Amino acid sequence: MGRGFSIILLLLLALPAAAQIYKYTDADGNTAYSNQPPQGVPAQTVELPPLNSIERQSPASPDTPPAPANSDEPRNAYEALELTDIPTEEALRANNGTFTVGVRAQPRLRSPHLFRLLLDGQPYGQPTNVPRLQLVNIDRGEHSLAVQVIDGDTLVQQSETVTFTVQRVHQP
Repeated sequence: MGRGFSIILLLLLALPAAAQIYKYTDADGNTAYSNQPPQGVPAQTVELPPLNSIERQSPASPDTPPAPANSDEPRNAYEALELTDIPTEEALRANNGTFTVGVRAQPRLRSPHLFRLLLDGQPYGQPTNVPRLQLVNIDRGEHSLAVQVIDGDTLVQQSETVTFTVQRVHQP
């Protein structure tokens, strides 16, 4: 029973991977799919793309040096990286100089990456994984702002720089 049963079990497990899918129109005119060919109804076989698979990687041993940061990052890890909610055609009204900006990253930010703002070319605030960033007590006048994706101390990618004007009420 041992070896014969194992072979039958393996064959049964392999059947779903090799199963054929059929596409047909049912009696109500709806498109239907099945792994069994329908009786008395013309059906088309459906060619499925190969299944995605991921090779499991064994964890590094304590003696193995860590891989260099960004070793497997593509040149642009994110298809889109941009600041949002910043008016560029008119002044940003912030009477106390405090406002928030959004970050759009496509695909979404991946761990361990973080967002970091650059205000007037200098890092601003603490890096975060939240795509809403607050700026506090920013002086009136023209400023530049960009967002970076960082991995520790390594720059992964930077958005285009946006120039904007902060308008504040002058308090005597």
